[in-house]
Amino acid sequence: MDALSLYDLNVLVRRSLEQCLPDTYWIQAELSDVRTNSTGHCYLEFVQKDARGNNLIARARGTIWSNVFRLLKPYFEEATGQAFVSGIKVLVQVTVSFHELYGYSLTVQDIDPTYTLGDMARRRKEILKQLEEEGVLTLNKELEIARLPQRIAVISSPTAAGYGDFCHQLQNNPRGFYFHTELFPALMQGERVEESVLAALDKINARLDKFDAVVIIRGGGATSDLSGFDTYLLAAACAQFPLPIITGIGHERDDTVLDSVAHTRVKTPTAAAEFLIDRMSDAADELEVLAGRLYDGVRSLLAQEHQKLVAYRNRIPSAAYRYISDAKLALLTVRKDIVQASALSLSRQRHRLELLRQRLVDASPEKQLSRGYSITLKDGRVVKHVSLLHEGDEITTRLYGGELISVVTNKSSK
Repeated sequence: MDALSLYDLNVLVRRSLEQCLPDTYWIQAELSDVRTNSTGHCYLEFVQKDARGNNLIARARGTIWSNVFRLLKPYFEEATGQAFVSGIKVLVQVTVSFHELYGYSLTVQDIDPTYTLGDMARRRKEILKQLEEEGVLTLNKELEIARLPQRIAVISSPTAAGYGDFCHQLQNNPRGFYFHTELFPALMQGERVEESVLAALDKINARLDKFDAVVIIRGGGATSDLSGFDTYLLAAACAQFPLPIITGIGHERDDTVLDSVAHTRVKTPTAAAEFLIDRMSDAADELEVLAGRLYDGVRSLLAQEHQKLVAYRNRIPSAAYRYISDAKLALLTVRKDIVQASALSLSRQRHRLELLRQRLVDASPEKQLSRGYSITLKDGRVVKHVSLLHEGDEITTRLYGGELISVVTNKSSK
């Protein structure tokens, strides 16, 4: 039996593929495991997932040689604003090759950024639709921003040029408004943007009463690092955040999902500072108008009150004379009434005293004695009951005309 060596078989496979698939082909796939080496070559995997179960249904090793990659990468990132990293969907032109040692692979020749842009737009649309269905899409936009937004929580990289521009613009505003800013450091590019910004929001949420608004700014970074602001978790957190969020991520071409849910979206960190300064200026202008109206109103009111005082002053003499005349008449009337009332009251009291005096006279001991009654005393105390006396006791009997002294020889009680 004739047998082929593995190498011979792989050579046969390579030749067959070169004959069957000699052209270039445009394929749709998702990037996975994107790596570059020191020579500038890019090695990656292309994968395809089941739309329903999200399981892998196809995989192929891919290569982008350095002479192609150094042109293709910046072209793609500039066109899409998306870094050339794992997880994005691409439309690439490839040639099919097979190596006896390394096996089947695809060599990338070109890329179509419009396909990735469409996929990114679709993903943004899906995220926004999900937030709308959950009823949180416009929650942050519906918050009322403070009339004087002076206490600002800033989420940014401390070394970002945009953060410095933002602070400089606030501190050197032409009208001298005071702003207090506190930085909550976060990574604003790379794969950890979502995680880092969410952590900063959690810290701010623990101190809500200390701030009027949150500003998320980014400046000086590549447009290819914007994908971190297009995630559902970050958008949902910002949409439901209890303070107004202002974004100034530093790009002009498209809104990220974060921009779409934020209270206010501006293009740059400097524009974010200008927005806050304008807010303060509007309040200051309105205050000046109100102060002017208050000044004019007070002057008018004082003039009216002065006229009233002059009129009152002119009316005081005649009013005082009339008041005094009325008071004199009232006093005369009251004096007459008092005299009459006093005489009547005295007469009533005299009669009442006479009745009381008569009742006292009728109730006096002398009056009772004159009627034939007597009072028996023992040791100077009135004897009210026979049981209080004993045989041999000396008693005094007081009569109307005098007293009798006797000794008890016998007693009886009823």
